[in-house]
Amino acid sequence: MAFNSQITRTKAEALIPEEISRGIIQEVPQQSAVMRMARRLPPISRQKLRMPVLSGLITAYFLDGDTGRKQTSELQWQNKYIEAAELAVLVPIPEAVLDDADYDIWAEVRPRIVEAFGRAFDQAVLYGTNAPSVWPTNLLTAATTAGHAVTLGTGTDIYEDVMGMNGVLSKIEEDGYMVTGHIASLPLRAKLRGLRDTAGNPIFVYSVQGATQYELDGVPLEFPRNGAVDPAESLLISGDWNSLVYSMRQDITYKVLDQAVIQDNTGAIVYNLAQQDMVALRAVMRLGWQLPNPINNINATEATRYPFGLLIPA
Repeated sequence: MAFNSQITRTKAEALIPEEISRGIIQEVPQQSAVMRMARRLPPISRQKLRMPVLSGLITAYFLDGDTGRKQTSELQWQNKYIEAAELAVLVPIPEAVLDDADYDIWAEVRPRIVEAFGRAFDQAVLYGTNAPSVWPTNLLTAATTAGHAVTLGTGTDIYEDVMGMNGVLSKIEEDGYMVTGHIASLPLRAKLRGLRDTAGNPIFVYSVQGATQYELDGVPLEFPRNGAVDPAESLLISGDWNSLVYSMRQDITYKVLDQAVIQDNTGAIVYNLAQQDMVALRAVMRLGWQLPNPINNINATEATRYPFGLLIPA
């Protein structure tokens, strides 16, 4: 855990003016891939949102003869919850560094905070990294438990691992879901470039439609560059992303602190902002996610029914 990080003069010296180009060269910060794929619900007004989820289906029966007795059936629901958790960071900086910089440092910091928040959310949802205890089981663990994880090299080639009868997509479809998108690690691009279907047509194709540039089996394929996808854990995460929902309790808010103290995990004071002529930008957001996983006619067993599958490294 980090409690003593700060933007020092050395780290910000590239922003303190000399006779150099005014342009700051940097990549466009990458935001959350999971949020782009998943279904966003309206903001929640409380810490917890209750969602009734269908857990039982109606069954109809034929009658035997003219006087056969009609049978009864019923629907059933269970509650699932989206519980908002807080995601936050403090970015301290000496006031002298701010004064000497010829750039708006906070304007440079804010996009990187958005990027960091997106990465933290993705890693929590995909792998459970630093995830709050009130959140659902991460996709990697849950898909593996449901038997939806395929190890690279299980089939004769990647095409079979992903598209074959026992591939990633078939395991999702066997549970009654249609795949709406994929999130892949960057190293998988090289493995996909030469893929062909049984007719010799490329299945990894460029698309000019929508927010993504690539498609796999006719649905969007993203290669996030925010560092959230760990190729040591998963190469490809496919699924019905409409089944994954998230909601904001509080969007990102910023506040500049100048009279506070910053403590580490033992309670020791690391920075006294007023005494040390420092300020700190505090960024906070609150959000939560859930995977309702309602019953369907293909697989009525929740323990084995899951709308996501993975291709994992050997």
